[in-house]
Amino acid sequence: MLTFIGLGLSDEQDISVKGLEAVRSADHVYLETHTSRLTGTTPAALSRFYGRQVIPVTREDLEVRPGGILALAREGEVALLCGGDPMVSTTHADLRLRAKAAGVGTRIIHGASIQSAVSGLTGLQNYRFGRPVSLPFPSGSWFPTTPIDAVLGNLAARLHTLVFLDIQGERLMTVNEGIALLGEMAARTSRAAPPLYVGIARAGSPDAVVAAGTAGQLAEVDFGPPLHILAVPADLHPVEQEYLEAFSRHEGR
Repeated sequence: MLTFIGLGLSDEQDISVKGLEAVRSADHVYLETHTSRLTGTTPAALSRFYGRQVIPVTREDLEVRPGGILALAREGEVALLCGGDPMVSTTHADLRLRAKAAGVGTRIIHGASIQSAVSGLTGLQNYRFGRPVSLPFPSGSWFPTTPIDAVLGNLAARLHTLVFLDIQGERLMTVNEGIALLGEMAARTSRAAPPLYVGIARAGSPDAVVAAGTAGQLAEVDFGPPLHILAVPADLHPVEQEYLEAFSRHEGR
């Protein structure tokens, strides 16, 4: 059996009771580190708290060479720990499909999701979000502009956008790096950049930061350590506006 277990948003204590029981009864416990990170803890701290050795695995371990994990899951109980909620990432969905094709049973134990947490922290209503966007670091001459296409398309439809900021090893994109990249993408395609942004840092932790404003205003905000995520709001409903004014550091309009 391969069990996908959502760890929630911040540290080792965010796991559900059901998830913790599954971890402690597993024969092997792996931690997926590509799609998200629990920056309030470490694999060693997870191992101490759960009472089981937690082994980090890479994207390649799951997408390129998952045979070893699937072989273990065919013979015993394997827990795959995922930041946030499993199956939000295509990496996890792909692995579950591979497990089914290999005759390996699977189950999912859900955890808190950044998608619902962003709505709770910012007041941006969940039903008003359009297509989410992943924002990658440029590399060499490669500078994609499709993220700004999606953001501006959502804005034209009066929909908010959740922007997932890139994770490359130990390099974690910040809110202001993301805003700068979107601004450059807009400039390169001769379009106006979004007028308002909402940056969120360390959702689920006691020191979470939410700040709303223009690119210039947020450039002055110290969001602190990762993990960061970015939202681009469309026109705000009065209740959304009031919520942002009450619970964020800056209001752009």
